[in-house]
Amino acid sequence: MALLRNLLFYPIFYGVSALLVIASVLAVPIGRAALVRVVARWGDWHHWCVQNLLGIKIAQEGEIPDEPVLIAVKHESFFEAIDMPRLFSFPTVFAKRELFWIPGWGFSARVYGLVPVAREGGAKSLRQMIATAKLRIKEGRPLVIFPEGTRVPHGKEPPLQSGFAGIYKLLGLPVVPVAVNSGPYYHRIIKQPGTITYRVGETIPTGLSRQEVEARVHRSINALNTGEDVATNGTPARA
Repeated sequence: MALLRNLLFYPIFYGVSALLVIASVLAVPIGRAALVRVVARWGDWHHWCVQNLLGIKIAQEGEIPDEPVLIAVKHESFFEAIDMPRLFSFPTVFAKRELFWIPGWGFSARVYGLVPVAREGGAKSLRQMIATAKLRIKEGRPLVIFPEGTRVPHGKEPPLQSGFAGIYKLLGLPVVPVAVNSGPYYHRIIKQPGTITYRVGETIPTGLSRQEVEARVHRSINALNTGEDVATNGTPARA
């Protein structure tokens, strides 16, 4: 059954996704609002395919603010990256620079307002990232970052990338850590049914030391690895 579900998912999801990438490029001359609608449809389409074709349920424990805060998300698969336009009305995502080289998608991503991350770019690249991020903050958008820097196998807890604390300090935003356990179900060739859960951790205030903010974010985003009962804002899980 899982194999049959995947044989349906890959051509249907990616086939329509290719059309939506073309639609996103065509939407740019019309205006950003049109582009935002196309991107939102992509997130909704992915969500529908994951639930109805793959048989994966999606649950959320706690509310994620849809406002200018820094949202630090565990990164186990492409699932959570594709799901961001569904979770938020107009998110800004820190994404590795190589993704912007994808024909069509990269052009639309820049216009949409994603922030390119050059891992080896040094201080100059950091200044450019911060300047772009501050523009997005003025627009009232949430900023989403994957502080581990890349996808991490479920159960692994590497240290956060060194640039995360710098971004936290320079932006002066509270951090909302979010754990997710997508790896066992989605990060595989034959994706498996199950329940992917987002667990929203307690909001971390501004002004903390590098050591403290990294420790608190690290503990919270790995909560679903260990089963640790990290505090949420009290909202029950929802599908």
